[in-house]
Amino acid sequence: MKEFLVNKNDAGQRLDRFVGKTVPLLPASLTQKYIRLKRIKVNGKGFPRDGKLSAGDLVQMYVNDEFFETPSEENAYLKISSPKLDILYEDDNLMLINKEAGVLCHSDGSWSYDTIIARVQAYLYSKKEWRPKEENAFAPALCNRIDRNTQGIVIAAKTAEALRIINEKIKNREIHKSYLTVVCGRPKPPAARLENQLFKDAARNMVLIKKKAEPGTKTAITEYETLATRDGLSLLSCRLITGRTHQIRAQLANNGTPLLGDGKYGREKNNNRYHEKGQLLCSYKVEMAFESDAGCLNYLKGRSFSLSSIDFVDKYFPGTKI
Repeated sequence: MKEFLVNKNDAGQRLDRFVGKTVPLLPASLTQKYIRLKRIKVNGKGFPRDGKLSAGDLVQMYVNDEFFETPSEENAYLKISSPKLDILYEDDNLMLINKEAGVLCHSDGSWSYDTIIARVQAYLYSKKEWRPKEENAFAPALCNRIDRNTQGIVIAAKTAEALRIINEKIKNREIHKSYLTVVCGRPKPPAARLENQLFKDAARNMVLIKKKAEPGTKTAITEYETLATRDGLSLLSCRLITGRTHQIRAQLANNGTPLLGDGKYGREKNNNRYHEKGQLLCSYKVEMAFESDAGCLNYLKGRSFSLSSIDFVDKYFPGTKI
């Protein structure tokens, strides 16, 4: 139990708002529940959530110690009482999650609790599959990440062993990732392998295509296939051979067919015409193409996981099978 003395600057606040500011990791839903159950009291008695505090009041909170920690990305899961996750697949070792566009995989530097990794940890914490106080170092982690405005499959490891194996398989290109995207124009040829040198401009948070290798560049390889073309737009399936920052976006723009909705590499007039404010890109398929031993994950060898429906495909290419 912790006690907080209300000073003159805090006087006049509602109890629930005072608690929200004093214990920022405590979810609002739990705050209301604890006030109702009198696990949060004022001067030793129950108090209405919308009751106004006075200077000199003593607020007593019977709340677990972890909620009083300093907010950080590592404990952000505590803030999420009902994690929103679209789970494509789950077993004892890992999860495959369909991340919606607009949500970060990890914090962008400013403390933010509503990220995919925080949701995953909150989900496993609520199921008691992960007990952080009993772990010396491990926490459930993402094995891959995709841009905020990109939808698609993200792999989360529940165990340290699964994390090590999946990271190794990604590094050795034994996990194949395929994307769907809508681009402006018609790619020529309809299917091809793009190989470029990419230079990351950290200041502008974008990558530049270079004609030849130079200090700071990395090879990027993408294979694409045109699935359908309609009304000046094309639906492409892209397979990543390498996994560079903004790889598909930069390479297709350089190829003359930028992604619809891409504000960084795309065409503003087309984005405005179709009222798209984020790139239409989705990591829709993951193949476990293991070529070497995968230890505790050998049962996944040869398995493939894919999304059955994608909004932008239904919108611009209805009836197209993916």
